[in-house]
Amino acid sequence: MNYSEIAKQILEAIGGEENIDSAAHCATRLRLVLKDNDKADKDKVESISAVKGAFINSGQFQIIIGQGAVNKVYAELTKEGGVSEVSTGEAKKAAMKNLNPIQRFARLLSNIFVPIIPAIVATGLSMGLLGMMKTYGWVDAGSGLITLLDMFSNAAFIFLPVIIAFSAAKQFDANPYLAATLGGIMIHPALQNAWTLGGGIEKTIDVLGMNVGMVGYQGTVLPILVAVWFMGYVERSLRKVVPNALDIIVTPFVTILVTGLVSLAAIGPAMRLIGDGISMSLMGIYDVAGPLAGLIFGGVYSSIVITGIHHSFHAIEAGLLANKEIGINFLLPIWSMANIAQGGAALAVYFKSESTKIKSIALPAATSCLLGITEAAIFGINLRFVKPFIAAAIGGALGGAYVVLTKVGFAGLGLTAIPAISIVGQGDLVNYLIGFAIAFGGAFIGTWVIGFNDEK
Repeated sequence: MNYSEIAKQILEAIGGEENIDSAAHCATRLRLVLKDNDKADKDKVESISAVKGAFINSGQFQIIIGQGAVNKVYAELTKEGGVSEVSTGEAKKAAMKNLNPIQRFARLLSNIFVPIIPAIVATGLSMGLLGMMKTYGWVDAGSGLITLLDMFSNAAFIFLPVIIAFSAAKQFDANPYLAATLGGIMIHPALQNAWTLGGGIEKTIDVLGMNVGMVGYQGTVLPILVAVWFMGYVERSLRKVVPNALDIIVTPFVTILVTGLVSLAAIGPAMRLIGDGISMSLMGIYDVAGPLAGLIFGGVYSSIVITGIHHSFHAIEAGLLANKEIGINFLLPIWSMANIAQGGAALAVYFKSESTKIKSIALPAATSCLLGITEAAIFGINLRFVKPFIAAAIGGALGGAYVVLTKVGFAGLGLTAIPAISIVGQGDLVNYLIGFAIAFGGAFIGTWVIGFNDEK
């Protein structure tokens, strides 16, 4: 394979090197941020022998090359086009300008919550292990191991405002250590624990004529998000007027003073109300609509993925997990069914297609769906032929209805398909696997039955 020639052909098809803003690559795809997507000829790109597909997603023009080869094409592309190499993170940041306001907001939330997923997953696994130890009596209920696991399984939720604050500060151009301090203020031991709020607010204080409830924000999401956004605004404003010589003293002090007061007096109570309202509304829909909710959400989720708005769901899911009255992520099992279904449809395309090129994309795309990565299947295969995408929506709807019917929940977020087995709620594994089979099989059979117009 002549990688230099492939790079030249790609450059020509996307409007030349002058149309490239930044370039990066992942395991299988070139991720290009173009100055003008309209100058790229997608059909011409896909006609290049080494290219297995191309699509625009999240503000990036992504070209599927395949494992191993993509590194070599990327190296030639940067050499031929004089393009600076950037990381995928930098490319994603550059791509933000190509998104509409809603997509940018969703991407912002994603950038905040994706880094904290390992902490939530670790907590979820600890919770699962603790539950099994208690249920099956593996160790004495009063043992030190149970005590430690109990601490490990709720630490991330107790200190969630601190974790979110640190991550959010990077997105809101705020000092992350000041943000963590603000998070600490909002769960300070001097405040009433948020999880005892069911009995009412025990104490209020008068501050400059304002009534401030002495209540903490353990396990909340929205209050600290908005508080850190406000803190970033205050901090940047102060840096414009405070002399450099006094900046290290004045700016952090005034920033914490102002944002701490405003957060406890106004932002916190208002955002707690909104956050609880969202969580309880979703819970109400889940309870009232039952399998119908799973059918609808599972069916439309992949369409939402195309818009990029699904990135904002992490914030809602974190709120469900952190809410003591809910404590389980009942949305992610539905999303998982939709992702698995994309794999079933792509696998059917692999078996039915007579095109070697399509087969070379479809099988790895289907496999990656089983690991929760759906972009290649959605954009490279199923949307390309449309009907497999419809079949995947049907499979996702059926699987979604089943997991809602059987009340499958996750104890974490960020994982779907096979990796999600590690965070499936206690006693839900069998029903999750049945839902898995329904979604995957339904999409496979649906694609097989309704067919598609194959490429020669």
